[in-house]
Amino acid sequence: MNIGNRLQKLRQKLTTRELDAVFISQPENRYYLSNFDGSDGFLLITPQDTALVTDFRYIEQGKRQAPDCEIFQITGSVADWFPKLIANYNIRTLGFEAGNITFSLYQQLTDALAKGQSSVKLIATERLVEPLRAIKEPQEIALISQAVAISDRAFEYVADRIRPGMTEKDVAWEIEKFMRENGSQALPFDIIVAAGPNAALPHARPSERVIAPGEPVVIDIGARVNGYGSDLSRTIYLGSPDEVLHKVYDTVLKAQLAAIAAIQDSFTGDQADKVARNIIEEAGYGPAFGHALGHGIGLVTHESPRLGPHSPDVLLNGMVFSIEPGIYLSGWGGVRIEDTVVMENGKINVLSRSRKNRPR
Repeated sequence: MNIGNRLQKLRQKLTTRELDAVFISQPENRYYLSNFDGSDGFLLITPQDTALVTDFRYIEQGKRQAPDCEIFQITGSVADWFPKLIANYNIRTLGFEAGNITFSLYQQLTDALAKGQSSVKLIATERLVEPLRAIKEPQEIALISQAVAISDRAFEYVADRIRPGMTEKDVAWEIEKFMRENGSQALPFDIIVAAGPNAALPHARPSERVIAPGEPVVIDIGARVNGYGSDLSRTIYLGSPDEVLHKVYDTVLKAQLAAIAAIQDSFTGDQADKVARNIIEEAGYGPAFGHALGHGIGLVTHESPRLGPHSPDVLLNGMVFSIEPGIYLSGWGGVRIEDTVVMENGKINVLSRSRKNRPR
C-alpha cells in the first residue's frame, strides 16, 4: 500500500483548505493513512509529520505497523495529553472529522485547549479522506477480489446444502463458519438470510423461521481480507417457484445485467441508478425498489461512491462498488441480486462469480 502517496494527496487538501494539520479519528481513515489497525487511537497529520496517538496497549503494535509515524503515548485525560500533543507542532488551525468525533469528545478537546490557553482553532471538516479512498489502488482491488472469492465459495457451499426445514439462522451460521474457516477476518456486516415474507425486509436478520419449499430466500453476505470487504447477494428458492417469483426474479436480473452493461466511466451515480430503475418501473414494481442501486465497497461496507437517485458521485476507473437492484413485496417476499464490481478501462468488470440461480 502506498501510504506516502495517500498522505501527499491529503496534505495537498490541507493547503487548499488552509489547515495547519488534521486530527484523524475515523478508524478506517486512520488505517488507510498509517496501516495501524488498533482499536483506539488517532493520527495527527501536518504538512511534514505524521503522529500516531494511542495508549500503552497499542504502542508496540503502532511501532510495527506504522514505522514511519512518530508515536505519541496517551496518558491521563484529554486535558492532560491533547495540549502536549499540539505543542509539539506549529499549529494554528486544526481540522477534525466532524462526522466521526462525538460532541462529548469535541467538548473535551475544546476545554483542553482553553485550559492550556492554546490559540489553536478547531475546524470541522467533512470527507477529507473518503474521496481518496474511493479510487482503489491495485493492491486494494486484489484484496477485495480475495474477499469476493471467499464469499463466492461460501454461497456455492451453502446453495448446495440448504434444505427445507433449515432455519434462517442455520443457514447463516453455515455461511459464517465457512467464510471464517476459509480465510475471512471478522465479517464486514451481519449476514442476511431472509426467507418467504422476511425477504421483503431488505435488511432482515436471520431468525428461527423454517425455510419452506417454493419461497424466495435472500442471502446477503460479505467476507473481509486485510480490512477490505466484499458484498454479494443472491436469491434462491427450494422446490418449484410460483409465477410471481418468476416475474420478479427475471425483472431484477434484467435490471442488474442492463446496469452492468451500460455503466461507463464518468457516469454519475444517478445515471447508473436510472438504468436499472427504469426497467423495474416499466415492469410495474417501481415503488418496491426502495433503495439505491449500489454503493462503494472497501474498508467500509458502504462508502463512496453512491449509485442512487440524485447522487452526483462520478464513477471513475479504480472504483469498486456494488450493483444490487431489488424488489420487495410485503407479505410475499423479495428478490435482490448483487455483485461486487470494479470500473476498469471505462467499463464494469464483475468480480463476483457465483451462480445466480435463475428460476425455471
